[in-house]
Amino acid sequence: MTPETSRPAAAADRVLLGIDIGTGSARAGLFDLTGRMVASAKCDIGLWREAGHIVEQSGNEIWRAVCTATRGALAESGLAPEAVAGVGFDATCSLVVVGEGGAPLPVGPSEDPERNIIVWMDHRAVDQAERINAMGHPVLRYVGGRISPEMETPKLLWLREHRPAIFDAAWQFFDLADYLGWRATGDLARSTCTVTCKWTYLAHERRWDPGYFRQVGLGVLADEEFSRIGARVVEPGTPLGAGLTPEAAADLGLRPGTPVGAGLIDAHAGGIGTVGAEGTPERDLAYVFGTSSCTMTTTREPVFVPGVWGPYQSAMVPGMWLNEGGQSAAGAAIEQLLSFHPAAAEAARAAQAAGQPLPVFLATRAAEGLGSLSHVVTRAEGLHVVPEFLGNRAPFADPHARAVIAGLGMERDLESLVALYVAGICGIAHGLRQILETQEKAGAGIERIAISGGAGQLDVVRQLIADVTGKPVVASAEAEPVLLGSAILGAVAAGLAPDMRVAMQRMSRTAQVYEPVGGKLAALHDRRHAAFLALQAAARAARD
Repeated sequence: MTPETSRPAAAADRVLLGIDIGTGSARAGLFDLTGRMVASAKCDIGLWREAGHIVEQSGNEIWRAVCTATRGALAESGLAPEAVAGVGFDATCSLVVVGEGGAPLPVGPSEDPERNIIVWMDHRAVDQAERINAMGHPVLRYVGGRISPEMETPKLLWLREHRPAIFDAAWQFFDLADYLGWRATGDLARSTCTVTCKWTYLAHERRWDPGYFRQVGLGVLADEEFSRIGARVVEPGTPLGAGLTPEAAADLGLRPGTPVGAGLIDAHAGGIGTVGAEGTPERDLAYVFGTSSCTMTTTREPVFVPGVWGPYQSAMVPGMWLNEGGQSAAGAAIEQLLSFHPAAAEAARAAQAAGQPLPVFLATRAAEGLGSLSHVVTRAEGLHVVPEFLGNRAPFADPHARAVIAGLGMERDLESLVALYVAGICGIAHGLRQILETQEKAGAGIERIAISGGAGQLDVVRQLIADVTGKPVVASAEAEPVLLGSAILGAVAAGLAPDMRVAMQRMSRTAQVYEPVGGKLAALHDRRHAAFLALQAAARAARD
């Protein structure tokens, strides 16, 4: 069934469209007004990787994928386009560069204009980030004391220094979520989420700091009154323009004028979709476990945590402060770890034969024959992993950190691969525990962990995270909380909720809580955590 042949929408059929752009795909989900997903669809997107830590994407390809996924979700639902009451976008914090009228500009040595996005994980700007950090501008206080090469001003400085003609020709520099909002509505407004978290906008003062841009070598942006990076900044969910333009509506298969809310970074959409069910977002840490991981802590007053980004005002929950940490490689770290093992190909074939993704297959094998999920840790006896393949995002803000694997023998069988998988998940959880303990010492403690993201959907993973951190892990009733977070933006833009917090409470629900283990297994996790810290410190000392 296509949108053109679908049945007319009744009042009860009104739905909200959430669109999520991750590193590898665009997804669209339709939700009813209670937050239940009605239909969804996905379309893959490509990546270009080159030497020098270069990772690039195409804005045009991503827009086409968004349109394909949206049309697919609408077709699956059987609803007419006018049933969609509001739209929200979330995306990775990637830098999009466009020339006059939105024409794509090449951001790297390929000279291909279709390659106009520097992806979040691109680390070409490490040198620029280190020079910015050495200057010590007060703005850095609001990014945990150190700016990351994953953020946008180091990448802009790299463009200014290495691609000056492209930098000068650029009409707009967008965060990806803001680019999609502009592509959908023609509105150049930026979201407080994107520019505060990744561009050094001071949302609590409602301003950019011209002195910072001049000091680091980007004074031209200040001279232009920031017209190319965000002269107008609005809170997430704020209606953009007059809704979908006729051109965008035709591309998406939707009705012109459909309200569109200012967007979110993808991890923050997961936070919106998980922490608001009980009306107390400050109680729960939002933990988005995907290709990378992101931790988001909401507080009523600003809390400064060295090595943890923020505090940011109104970057996730309007009016509240956010501290953001995480791991630069999480799901990707597990994938990389498993690829080293001699049994990886055998396991992949067995998983395919079982009709399961490899992580599901390994998690199932890990839990077989044990008294409880908490006993899975015993599979990794003597094996330890510090999974910092792409650096340490928090609490050290160290892009040079690298992974450590200790206790690996010469076993080549499937059971040793299962053990390595369990050790890798434990390593991710120990990194999370380190972030939680650092934040708690600074005054940003939490009671529970609200988990989302594709890599965090397995019961084994959730229980191990609860056991390692000593915090209950809360799972959302909605299997796709990131998409739900974007749909919540659409609800606010459409006026179906007076503000974000009300929309969160109406549309998100808790389904299950994984309690941390006690006794001897808890003591085992404490010993393993001490080993994690010692290995991490040894790797840092050896590198230095």
